[in-house]
Amino acid sequence: LRGGLFGKLQKLPISFFDTHTHGDIMSRLTNDIEEISSTVSQSMVQLMSGAIMLAGSVVMMLLLSPILTLASVITVPLVFLLTRTIAKKTKVLFKSQQEELGKLNGHIEETISGINIVKAFNHENKAIEEFSDINLKLSKVGIKAQIWSGFLMPMMNVINNIGFAVVAAVGGVLAVKGNISVGVIASFLNYSRQFSRPLNDMANVFNTLQSAVAGAERVFEIIDEKEESHDAHDAKELSNPRGHVVFENVSFGYNKDNLIIKNISFDVKEGSTIALVGPTGAGKTTIVNLLTRFYDVSDGRILIDGEDIRNYSRDSLRQCFGIVLQDTYLFSGTIKENIRYGKLDATDEEIMNAAVMANADVFIRRLPKGYDTVLSESGSNLSQGQRQLLAIARAILSNPSILILDEATSNVDTRTELHIQEAMIKLMEGRTSFIIAHRLSTIRHADTIMVIDDGRIKEKGNHDSLISQKGIYYGMYYSQFKNIVE
Repeated sequence: LRGGLFGKLQKLPISFFDTHTHGDIMSRLTNDIEEISSTVSQSMVQLMSGAIMLAGSVVMMLLLSPILTLASVITVPLVFLLTRTIAKKTKVLFKSQQEELGKLNGHIEETISGINIVKAFNHENKAIEEFSDINLKLSKVGIKAQIWSGFLMPMMNVINNIGFAVVAAVGGVLAVKGNISVGVIASFLNYSRQFSRPLNDMANVFNTLQSAVAGAERVFEIIDEKEESHDAHDAKELSNPRGHVVFENVSFGYNKDNLIIKNISFDVKEGSTIALVGPTGAGKTTIVNLLTRFYDVSDGRILIDGEDIRNYSRDSLRQCFGIVLQDTYLFSGTIKENIRYGKLDATDEEIMNAAVMANADVFIRRLPKGYDTVLSESGSNLSQGQRQLLAIARAILSNPSILILDEATSNVDTRTELHIQEAMIKLMEGRTSFIIAHRLSTIRHADTIMVIDDGRIKEKGNHDSLISQKGIYYGMYYSQFKNIVE
């Protein structure tokens, strides 16, 4: 089940991860499935043994006295009614408990990931207070679930005693009439106890299973999520793409009433460099997310080499891109393994060549273990600039036809930026390249610069033509290079 859930997560669209906390997803993948596994494995043994014991007791009771057997099973509907009522309540509470646990895991994951920020702003106590609040809610709902679950056995004992009293009364009447002996009544009461014991156990197991049912509901909420749209049965393989990209009247929004990209059209010739600039939230990153099919367009179409990208298999489409994201992510493992992520069958020589092209080889060789240096989670034992250089080396190794640089030099020092720009010039030769940057110095030599604002293309041209227009781009450039312009 855990393997199936993890496999499902790989098939879900990016939008799913945009709307679910990582901690809650991890809680479903670990805690909820562990709850299902442990509860079901323990309960199945009890259910099997209880069912056998129950059947044996009923047979013996029927052999001794069908009338007393009928009297003893009168209370069974009460048992089912009580169990169902309590189980209904405990399932809700158990689900709330697991949801609170998911929130707690989310808070822990978020706090640990951002521990530098927490400490920098002296928010340790605030983090502790938030943790305590969530933990208290978890504790309260857990206690409620256990209290309700604990009601079952005392109530079952009351019902059992009522059942014994009914059997004894009916047996007494039959004995007075001479229809049954006292010895048979005594034997029947013994089997009646054996009948009630597995019934109690099975009712208790059913109640306990509600925690597993609650966990299963949370797990199947993910399993039932809609996957990324499947490739068409006649999907084409995008092999050796030239890199000619066309956006035709493309619009996109998470819902139709709130479009992020609004009727955008442009044509990027193969091997050319296009820069996307504009204020934060203008839609620059969304454009490249549509190009890679992290999201599908709401209207219009995107073409690569004259073919709608939805007609290509998603795997072959994404293989043609080399991507360096704004937030560089490195996996736990060695530097060599992280670079090899761009091409899993790459040789050590290819990895080192990619690092040399990315100007990362120098700092890697200065590390104690060089390419075999083990990175901490997210590469936290490297500087931001070093992490970005490794991400670029990874992109170089993949040998992409189309390059996407999302703020690739926005978080590094000037010297490192020069190293990156030098590597990028080499990499972009002969490749279609999309560059998103706020530092306009990085895109002055782009073939085309598009100014994006409010999801629309407001200006388009090369650096010199846009400067001469004295429009939005001129204002942005002037604000960054005021002293130079003056």
